Amino acid sequence: MDSDFSPSLGAPLNIAPSDDSQHPIVMRYGPEHKLKIHQKIVKDASRRMRAEGLNGAAVSAVMKDAGLTHGGFYKHFGSKDDLLLESLREGFREIEDTLAQAAERSPSGEAWKTIVRTYLSVELCDHPERGCPMAALSPELARADKRMKPQIVAELVNYKSRMLPFLPGERTPDKERAFFVIFSAMIGAVEIARMLPDRAMREKVLASTRDFLLRSF
Repeated sequence: MDSDFSPSLGAPLNIAPSDDSQHPIVMRYGPEHKLKIHQKIVKDASRRMRAEGLNGAAVSAVMKDAGLTHGGFYKHFGSKDDLLLESLREGFREIEDTLAQAAERSPSGEAWKTIVRTYLSVELCDHPERGCPMAALSPELARADKRMKPQIVAELVNYKSRMLPFLPGERTPDKERAFFVIFSAMIGAVEIARMLPDRAMREKVLASTRDFLLRSF
């Protein structure tokens, strides 16, 4: 029985070209999809890196988190260093947003104190994947490849600039001094607290540092 949908024997089959405009069945993802996947990879890698160290952001692990194969990595990044730097930038952005939003919601004159209380909270201490990259990665960043150092320093400068408006001091040099004193103390306190298996001891380290800083400015 003849059918309009059945080619006659011996007739060549007309296969639609791969051009999407002539072959609507083929679906290709737009640039916005690639951007969304890229952002997911960076966010997942940033959290892995803060929780497990720089080696935690292994290419195979972060691509698996994103539901992609190892081979798709180079469609998004030129090298692993590119992924590390983007992940580091994402980590700084996340903690900056957390601290700035807490400061903006605080009463007048209490912004820097709110930053101290938030940074030294047990919650952030116990969840490094959501916390400050400096508290999670400082020793490793100090040993990072020299080619990466300028970009790491640039992220630290951005961090300082974002925090400066909230810090104590009349002049910019006073605020900058406060930044280095306050954040150096908080970073060290969190690093020490995370070494301690006992929650009560962690709380004691964090609370002692918090109380000292709040009395010092």
